[in-house]
Amino acid sequence: MPDRQHDGEEELLAQVQLSMVAGIGPRRFTEVLQHFGSARQAIEMMDGCQAVQLPLSGWQLPPLSERFSRDQAVEILQQCQRAGVHVITRQSDDYPALLEEIHDPPPLLYLRGRPAPEDALTLAIVGTRFATPYGLETAARLARAAAQAGFSVVSGLARGIDGAAHEATLQVGGRAIAVLAGGLAQIYPSEHAGLANEISQQGLLVTELPPQTRPTAGAFPRRNRLISGLSLGILVVEAPDRSGALITAQLGLEQGREVFAVPGQINRPASRGCHQLIRDGATLVESLDDVIEQLGPLMRPTTGNNGQAVRHPRELTLNETERTVLDAIPTCPTLVDQVIRASQLSAAQVLATLSVLETRRLVVRHAGQQVQRL
Repeated sequence: MPDRQHDGEEELLAQVQLSMVAGIGPRRFTEVLQHFGSARQAIEMMDGCQAVQLPLSGWQLPPLSERFSRDQAVEILQQCQRAGVHVITRQSDDYPALLEEIHDPPPLLYLRGRPAPEDALTLAIVGTRFATPYGLETAARLARAAAQAGFSVVSGLARGIDGAAHEATLQVGGRAIAVLAGGLAQIYPSEHAGLANEISQQGLLVTELPPQTRPTAGAFPRRNRLISGLSLGILVVEAPDRSGALITAQLGLEQGREVFAVPGQINRPASRGCHQLIRDGATLVESLDDVIEQLGPLMRPTTGNNGQAVRHPRELTLNETERTVLDAIPTCPTLVDQVIRASQLSAAQVLATLSVLETRRLVVRHAGQQVQRL
């Protein structure tokens, strides 16, 4: 066991070192690991004097030279330890499954707080930093509703809509996830340092950058791909014609996520981006029900904040009787009589509830008085 732990620590150190080499982004990083089998092997090759040709793309892995030393990687991990930051790799059990779906998942994530099973049920709420009172109130209302329904609410810790969504989520005891464009020791904007600390206690702070990294303009679009990548859907509350929220929405579409938008006043610049999204096919949102109705089934069952298994976001709105009947239905065709016995409810209750579940597209009926959970 000690040897295995040491090997794991050495591989993490090598992955940190490799991730900081100029010219090795997420896709190159994956290619290098696939070719060499580990970051440790790649670093050993890069310590040589000659460039190494990679067969998949013909791209050359440069000699490591003085580009990024082991000592610097050690210092980053020590910074993490001092700042209470946890580092996970794509090989970690708690690496977010939703991020694995995107075409350029980050090889490393720096976290404050811990991932949780309910993070498979995530909704991003984003918008302009220069929000109107209407936008702030709407973002807060929708974030509260999402958190109370069982969603983890993702946003970017920015001023305006992002901050309102985070604060409202925390107010109702929900799980907030903030994705940063810089390191976790360089909270931006600085006035959200207190909010970030609250989120780390009740949810999760996430970045792909080492703790002392200062945010740059180019880091924000990369941050936005993580916001959308961590989410089942992206809800834009307010956004002008040019907005980071619109970039997040576009990235979400490219990643196969659902995109939602809240309409606003036609004479407000902050409404134009949302109205364009709606014209382009985004789902118009007046309440959380509009979001839940549009979201598809989860890749794999997860556990909701009440401890019950969830296969579809629509299950979050079920009452106690509906939940009892649904839990009594397996994912293979079964007789209704068996559902009645398993649920311990009356036949009338079960039959009436099955109609509701069928309308919500959570079950399907088959010939011969059989029903199946979707």
